[in-house]
Amino acid sequence: MSHSPTELTLKESHIGSGKAFLELDNALEQHNKSTPGIRMMRLVCCAIVYLIFLVFASSVSAQNARDIVRRADSRMRGSTSEAMISIRIVRPSYSREMVMKSWSKGNDLALILITSPAKEKGTIFLKRKKEVWNWLPSIERTIKLPPSMMSQSWMGTDFTNDDLVREASIVEDYEHSLLGEEVLDYGECYKIQLLPKKEAAVVWGKVILWIDKKDYLMLRAEYFDEDGKLINTMIGSDVKKLGDRLIPARMEMIPAEKPGNKTILLYSTLKFDKPIEDSFFSTQNMQKVQ
Repeated sequence: MSHSPTELTLKESHIGSGKAFLELDNALEQHNKSTPGIRMMRLVCCAIVYLIFLVFASSVSAQNARDIVRRADSRMRGSTSEAMISIRIVRPSYSREMVMKSWSKGNDLALILITSPAKEKGTIFLKRKKEVWNWLPSIERTIKLPPSMMSQSWMGTDFTNDDLVREASIVEDYEHSLLGEEVLDYGECYKIQLLPKKEAAVVWGKVILWIDKKDYLMLRAEYFDEDGKLINTMIGSDVKKLGDRLIPARMEMIPAEKPGNKTILLYSTLKFDKPIEDSFFSTQNMQKVQ
């Protein structure tokens, strides 16, 4: 029995699984037997449906990947955060430690205060939107850091200045795509690729994140330069409840080409969503923070 073109309908729910393409293809194949010239229409219609399916799938994947990254980033920030952190810098022949306090509010405001050792005590880093300042008590001066310094080592660690003060946003400054899923020690993870937007001034040429599917914890990150060369790998572990949520309380940053080198960051306390005035994050306040 032949069908008129108006009878060649699609079920909307089939689009995501690709059934619509097969349904249209089979219907047009039957119609082809009784209608001359239908072959060309069949090819054109199938091509159109296929292109729509590809665009739709790509858009959904990108949106889902961005949302996953946003949720993971938000988990570590809250509306505000206040933390006590210890850092151990490991080298083949020595290691050293420092302790710091950090505060943040949203994506635009952050402040870090070094509390030990005595040599660095009182050093402060302040971020306001895309601008970063450094207060050096030894010379009693506030220095504005240029964007070119964001890729440099932070206080002699394997973290960059951008890693700690987060001038760049992993949500807003990158395009996101879901590469697949992998199982790490903590469980199943989304594997997501981040490529910088054309207008974004960022440190990395590519970032790959592993975010667990259950709690949206960022458990692994690989950082690549503009040539696609792996520079650093960050590993999150010791997942436990700090404040009101689960987070990786231990972060290790491991440089790819420096055997025996790594920096370990440990959260000892972490509070979320405690009110902090914007005026706290000001150059005028840097010398007063304790």
